[in-house]
Amino acid sequence: MERPIIDAHCDLLSYLTRPGSDIMKKEDIGCAIPYLKEGNVKLQVMAIFAPTETKSHEFGLEQSSIFNKLISQENPLYLIERHHLDNLSTTQDIGMVASIESAAAFCDEDIPLKQGFSNLENIIRNVSKLFYISLTHHTENRFGGGNYSEAGLKDDGKALIDYIDNRNIAIDLSHTSDALALGILDYVAKQNLTIPIIASHSNYRAVFDHPRNLTDEIAKEIIHQRGLIGFNFLRAFTNNEDPEVLYDHIAHGVDIGGENAICYGADFFYTKGSPDKSRIPFYFKEYENATRYKTINNRLEEHFGSKFCDKISHLNAARFLKNLWPNK
Repeated sequence: MERPIIDAHCDLLSYLTRPGSDIMKKEDIGCAIPYLKEGNVKLQVMAIFAPTETKSHEFGLEQSSIFNKLISQENPLYLIERHHLDNLSTTQDIGMVASIESAAAFCDEDIPLKQGFSNLENIIRNVSKLFYISLTHHTENRFGGGNYSEAGLKDDGKALIDYIDNRNIAIDLSHTSDALALGILDYVAKQNLTIPIIASHSNYRAVFDHPRNLTDEIAKEIIHQRGLIGFNFLRAFTNNEDPEVLYDHIAHGVDIGGENAICYGADFFYTKGSPDKSRIPFYFKEYENATRYKTINNRLEEHFGSKFCDKISHLNAARFLKNLWPNK
């Protein structure tokens, strides 16, 4: 039987805010529904993304409304629940759950924090549950430092962490500065908070030196906390020249103890019209869309064995989600 796939991060929702967008349009995005179906994706995490800018929270709320509509429309998508995680192979449909990529998606720089939390509650009502929240994206915001900054955890970031404590929502370190990641880990530990930690779509700096990639110190702490690390398919964060380095990232994750933490976090997003021409192509052909999970799985089985391949394809992520969403 073909392995089910759980992928921890894509940007289909922000793509769907564009005029003329379509979940079936393969030429636009690597996580279009036909690609997900062919790749046997049984759970796709849908990120609600917003850059740090004026009225960014309106963009986040719009995406949560799109998620809500996707649940009710006639399509192969459905809202994943805990009990579905034991039967992923038996359905032809694709489960989905929402996440938030940057807290700017519910709280821009200018509104009161209380209003931002109210916006967060509106998003949660629209999507039913959240898998994880990342405080930042590339740049610094009111909550802390993004991966291209050096700022750490700010007071609003601490308030947000306190707000989601014990609410079955993880914190994502994929777009933090090193200082913010360490600040989050330290604050959660010292305050004895119940907040799981993940990096939904990150590779390893020891393999490819890029600020979007995790240091071993941070990666090992996520592993220690029984979190997840989803490996990213983007050429800029894997290796600009050699597609084979993707497997070096996976091997490094195993070497530092992450066999039970590694999962998919492909990070497919709409790349057309990007002003940064240096990143084209954004993905190597070997990893350009969700059909490629099959080939990667075959390679992983050759190198690491069948049991490990099962863990990466779905078991590690399913285990984490079952712990995150306890039985009612």
